[in-house]
Amino acid sequence: MHNIVVSIGGSVLLSEDTSFIEELSNLIKSLSKQHKIFIIVGGGKTARTYIKLGRELNFDEEVLDEIGIEITRVNARLLASSIEEANNEIPHSTDEAKDIDKPVVVMGGTIPGHSTDKVGAELAEKIKAERFIIATDVDGIYTKDPKKYSDAEQIREISVDQIIQKYGTRWDKAGKNVVIDGPALEIIKRAEIPTYIVNGKRLDQLKNAIVGKSFDGTTITK
Repeated sequence: MHNIVVSIGGSVLLSEDTSFIEELSNLIKSLSKQHKIFIIVGGGKTARTYIKLGRELNFDEEVLDEIGIEITRVNARLLASSIEEANNEIPHSTDEAKDIDKPVVVMGGTIPGHSTDKVGAELAEKIKAERFIIATDVDGIYTKDPKKYSDAEQIREISVDQIIQKYGTRWDKAGKNVVIDGPALEIIKRAEIPTYIVNGKRLDQLKNAIVGKSFDGTTITK
């Protein structure tokens, strides 16, 4: 049984009504019969709203990160509670997560200094995951923001070095909204983790990425 790690954005999880969470949960339940699935849930718009408020109140970045982490854990609890095969208690670290004996393991953030993408990459390295999938709200990586520019072109394949050159490897701002965070890229490069970016709202494409079939998205190469 292969280990699969999925980092799903909070805004993806909460982007639709309850039927989306039910469909996602059913998909994960079905796939967990063939794979052990670890899911890291992000904070999404809710976390960014709280972080923005805290920043206006002059909270420091570590406190803002901690606020965001708490939101990720609430989101993780929501998803975990909807999957019978998942853990009841949300782990505080990737070490805790890797030792949970459940077909599905759900967690949120851990400590300040990075997003849940880095948590996913760290966990993928520790459990020697077959695949690391980042489920966002767009169809992979583009030449520019596809939400703002109609001429944005999808990048089907890109090397981790090219992404690092474009985005760097630092995390200097809580709630930073990027396709994949810098600290995660460092781990992906070091551990040579097979990594894929897919639109998490498109459950058929998410399924394809999890099981190793062709999907509409971006593959990150060495």
